[in-house]
Amino acid sequence: MSPRRLGSLEVSAIGLGVQNMHRTFQTTIPYRPEMVNIIRTAFEHGVTFFDCAEAYGPHEDERILGDATQGFRDQVVLVSKFGWNIDLKTGVRNPGLNSRPEHIKLAVEGSLRRLRTDRIDLLYQHRVDPQIPIEDVAGAVKDLMAQGKVLHWGLSEMGQNTLRRAHAELPVTAVQNEYSMLWRGPEQTLLPLCKELGIGFVPFRPLGTGFLAGAIDERTRFAEGDIRAGETRTAPENLPHNLQLVAVIKSWAERKNATPAQISLAWLMAQQPWIVPIPGSTQMAHMLDNLGAASVQFEPAELAELNASVRAIEIRGKRLPDRVQAFSDVEAPLKPAS
Repeated sequence: MSPRRLGSLEVSAIGLGVQNMHRTFQTTIPYRPEMVNIIRTAFEHGVTFFDCAEAYGPHEDERILGDATQGFRDQVVLVSKFGWNIDLKTGVRNPGLNSRPEHIKLAVEGSLRRLRTDRIDLLYQHRVDPQIPIEDVAGAVKDLMAQGKVLHWGLSEMGQNTLRRAHAELPVTAVQNEYSMLWRGPEQTLLPLCKELGIGFVPFRPLGTGFLAGAIDERTRFAEGDIRAGETRTAPENLPHNLQLVAVIKSWAERKNATPAQISLAWLMAQQPWIVPIPGSTQMAHMLDNLGAASVQFEPAELAELNASVRAIEIRGKRLPDRVQAFSDVEAPLKPAS
């Protein structure tokens, strides 16, 4: 798999998200040894970019990733995130956010222990804390970098002014936001800003939690507890319309002798050379299928045609429930004048 660059950080063209390896969106508990096997098999197939966070579990997915990467730790890029208000001793997730500098440093110590490593290659602020100036956050990360505990940093779902301020204080390597054929919001202003600043872009939910892989049809209904049950994009009243996008993807899959998931991921990678999607999977077959996207190429005319078809379909329904969306696009407060 050809490498890509997020700023100055080299990674595989496709990464692996491990968010659901402790519990899937459908609320089932995966078999832990198989999750370790999936991570190790991904590495054997060229994946060097593994995305995690203290909030996943909380803590448990970091432990799975740390166990799985023993033996090849120095050959991969390990990612984690801080920012939710998680009790550092018990792992209990309390309401709200916490990016106080002293908390960040302690949270990173916990992540290092669980990942069984001496440094985090890329550390994100998971969500912007509306109480803490981003300059103070950057200062804490800068201290961790000076100690060799963090090598690169990034932000997720931040407001754009906050990104500019953060980058001015401490150069940002990557931004992580939702981006896919199902949600193209970053195309408006965020991707141009990343291009201007030389920041890489890491799309999460690149397959729309299965939607763009063709795993959902008009009759699909979600059980209580499934994260998709609260999303109106996949509500019964919107599914028939939104499935027009899946029909386009399936037609291109036939045309390119690929799967819908591979077309969806290849489309993302074709948008910019500094975009690196991180599809997650708890099934070996799905993980291997996703990696096949690296072999799907579009000629310029083909990409223009596909882009036009995707943009012609206006997705109905909100991207996220309001209670979740409230944590996105937040601007950090200004640092008080001394």
